[in-house]
Amino acid sequence: MMAQKTVLITGASRGIGKAIAVKFAKKNYNVVINCIQNEERLLQTKREIESYQVSCLAQMGDMGNMEQCQLLFDKIRKQFGTLDVLVNNAGISYIGQLQDMTSSDWDRIIRTNLTSVFNCSKLAIPGMVAQKYGKIINISSVWGVVGASCEVAYSATKGGINAFTKALAKELAPSNIQVNAVACGAIDTEMNQFLEEDELIALVDEIPAGRLGSAEEVADLVYHLGYKNSYLTGQIIGLDGGWI
Repeated sequence: MMAQKTVLITGASRGIGKAIAVKFAKKNYNVVINCIQNEERLLQTKREIESYQVSCLAQMGDMGNMEQCQLLFDKIRKQFGTLDVLVNNAGISYIGQLQDMTSSDWDRIIRTNLTSVFNCSKLAIPGMVAQKYGKIINISSVWGVVGASCEVAYSATKGGINAFTKALAKELAPSNIQVNAVACGAIDTEMNQFLEEDELIALVDEIPAGRLGSAEEVADLVYHLGYKNSYLTGQIIGLDGGWI
């Protein structure tokens, strides 16, 4: 019988992160989940994961802070020994013109969306290299490919993730570690609930598939990337219903 594998999903208290965590739980992985502020929701997700008879470690913390990230990885090593799959999902958005954005707003979105990817990847890589196996999957956005007006900082972080993904994939390929990103389009999560009904209708009209994507569809793709195909690496895979 194969040893049970372990996955870490950052930003997993809701939305895409939660859907990914539940998907891996259903596939019998040990699941590590994290979020920065909503402990009650994180614990609800933990209970749901444990209903599939798998182990779950839930830890509050800012993954953009290396000390807090190190604490989480110390717990992972103590409880599970190794990490097989890392899903860098933690992220926030900022809507508004760049000229109105404060320096602290900029620093916060860079730390949350991009520095967290560096921190978690840096700490996950040594164990993956030692076992000659690992998958790193970064949750990106179509705006990281084409950019979005009034989301300049968000677009910059996701574009950074895309470049990070391509470069790290080349660095880690000799160690049998694959690094890919999913560039999400409009996904039906709380992050998009600020849209008015008419704005939502106009958005859906732009998408050839005629609808928003679901968090579960993202989770299905992420699980596939975390489970199969050791030759697929360095790719930014669009999941947008033909939108971009």
